[in-house]
Amino acid sequence: MAHEHAHKHAHHHDHTDIDWAEMAEHLQTQAELYTPLTEHALAWLGGKQSEPGLIVDAGSGPGVVSCMLADAFPGARVVAVDGSEPLLERARARAERLGVADRFGTIAGDLPDAMADLDYPADLIWASQSLHHLGDQQAAIAAYASRLAVGGTLALVEGGLPTRFLPRDFGIGRPGLQARIDAVQEDWFAEMRAALPGSVSVSEDWRALMAAAGLKPTGTRTFLLDLPAPAPDRARAVAAATFGRFREMFGEALSAEDRGTLDRLLDPDDKASVHHRPDLFLLAARTVHTAVRTA
Repeated sequence: MAHEHAHKHAHHHDHTDIDWAEMAEHLQTQAELYTPLTEHALAWLGGKQSEPGLIVDAGSGPGVVSCMLADAFPGARVVAVDGSEPLLERARARAERLGVADRFGTIAGDLPDAMADLDYPADLIWASQSLHHLGDQQAAIAAYASRLAVGGTLALVEGGLPTRFLPRDFGIGRPGLQARIDAVQEDWFAEMRAALPGSVSVSEDWRALMAAAGLKPTGTRTFLLDLPAPAPDRARAVAAATFGRFREMFGEALSAEDRGTLDRLLDPDDKASVHHRPDLFLLAARTVHTAVRTA
């Protein structure tokens, strides 16, 4: 399961208090870095999807992917839906800057209820790593399905693999740091899910969940982002932000040695930090699950 993006700025003792607006710059930088992966995913989706009239980006954040959807489907109107108005402000500014504002709109509100404000059914709903922030994921998928036109597609981006930035043994601290962080993060994720309003535990079989909502599953595919060492500066910035969140959120659950290793990785004056080391890379995998409304 890959959900490190989700732990954007939660306080240690409140698993649902995530300040998305405070994370805006990081969210935008990360989405821009992942552009090649998203382009491949949208090209695959375009090969399965007839030209849509209305596309909804559910949980759009700052609108990087929303604008990519507008570019990939030039005949479509795109609506970015998010609970954070500051992020939607960024999305609108980006659409204006990229020349797609004439067919770009936003809706501010909590998912999935905000989808009720759509003027007409969607031909494509793109929900990237936002569903797991909703307590009742099955009910949310059913709500998405109800907002699709007949023949419309729901594309869920959930799962994949944890992002890797460094070799298992990168020369400082005990080898296997990222694997130990993964274990702590999985525990955090389970607690975050359990603390969500109306939380319902379900098996993360996304095809089965979409089928239970009356949709017909049409495909699953995983896409890679492979930026080999030495990583570009944008990847270093994302690595620093990611390890910084890990240090802030999970430091108490890690050993003193691992905390010290993270401190060195984050120190821009340390040649062993992510800012300088020549072995830093980025390898990520994201999985897209699609299903269509047939009636």
